[in-house]
Amino acid sequence: MSTDRLEPLLRFHPFTRLNTLLQDLAPGGPGEPLLFSVGEPRHAPPPILRDELDRHAALWSRYPQAVGTPDFRAAVHEWLTRRYALPPGMIDPDRHLLPAAGSREALFMAALSAVQEWHGQGPRPAVLIPNPFYHVYAGAAAVAGAEPVFLPATAETGFLPDLEALDRALLDRTALAYVCSPANPQGAVADLGYLRRWIELARRHGFVVAFDECYAEIYTEAPPPGALQACAALGGDLTGVLAVHSLSKRSGAAGLRSGFVAGDARLIRRQAQLVNFGGVAPPLPVLAASAALWRDETHVEAVRALYRENFAVAAEILDGRFGFAAPPAGGFFLWLDVGDGEAAARRLWAEAGVRVLPGAYMARADATGRSPGDRYIRVALVYDPATTAEGLRRLVATLDGGRVGATAEAGGGAGKTAAFRDER
Repeated sequence: MSTDRLEPLLRFHPFTRLNTLLQDLAPGGPGEPLLFSVGEPRHAPPPILRDELDRHAALWSRYPQAVGTPDFRAAVHEWLTRRYALPPGMIDPDRHLLPAAGSREALFMAALSAVQEWHGQGPRPAVLIPNPFYHVYAGAAAVAGAEPVFLPATAETGFLPDLEALDRALLDRTALAYVCSPANPQGAVADLGYLRRWIELARRHGFVVAFDECYAEIYTEAPPPGALQACAALGGDLTGVLAVHSLSKRSGAAGLRSGFVAGDARLIRRQAQLVNFGGVAPPLPVLAASAALWRDETHVEAVRALYRENFAVAAEILDGRFGFAAPPAGGFFLWLDVGDGEAAARRLWAEAGVRVLPGAYMARADATGRSPGDRYIRVALVYDPATTAEGLRRLVATLDGGRVGATAEAGGGAGKTAAFRDER
């Protein structure tokens, strides 16, 4: 792939752009800077994580295998079957499951394999991406040599791409589609019928569909349906489907770098091959700890309760401002309409010491030069409720015309206290 085609796609990394946007500012505000820009849980992971890592410490000296361990696959199989009410025998732990070094790697690898095996129509394969989007989707498409096609996911479409708007010519040249539910950043949850329609389209047109279900266990009311549940409703066939999960959000264990991918046995074999050549197989102590986390629901209920409390705090403080009418169905982000996301991010950092991500950095512009993220900021409610309340009060006071602290002067060492961080 030529450099002139690749570079523009890789240059958009949202957190690099955010650092550039704020590099001339020092954080203002009445207290410590608060980082609501990255979806990085701030609560401590459950004690069983450390206990299992310590108990299996002798295994750090052994090389792990891409396929993981039987116990890890069994734990994931048990969780999937229970969580999505899958019929017995639908998932074979030895053929349909693979550990992953977090969801990011699995989603990236999906593009490398799907694009290389594309047999569709046209001069160049397409990768379908919701817009706004998780940046790895576009980066993976670029590295794989595909054309990223950004599908609007706006308030008018329920913050999910409109499948009826996809024309046959585009679908015939598609190698891969990314579907994110609960959606990052808007928190929209796809119903079972929507997931089924994606799978049916993928099979009809011969492409792979990768379901990013990283936020599946963070929800406000009903558990979100999943891709494997949709496969079960279609008779249990997994052809063309990958479902990706992670412990980063579910268990507050982002640093563990542990997740899994489940689905089509042929695609799972391809993922394992890619890991063997250039990926990272999770270490054996990590797999042991991960198995214990997948088998435990008590800590997940506590995590879910924390985020629900944060959304209750948000509802009280925002009180209908910035388009916030009710908590999203899933995830832990606020997607706030502030008119100009970049300008709001600069004001919040300089005047309130609150770091947020401009929505434009998670979206791509259309032919008119506008993106569905321009007016928005993404706010990650990853702190405890008291800190969340403090940050949101600063946000409202600043963007509603109030003034919190002195506007920071350009430069200053404090402006470097929150440099580039990634998520997942």
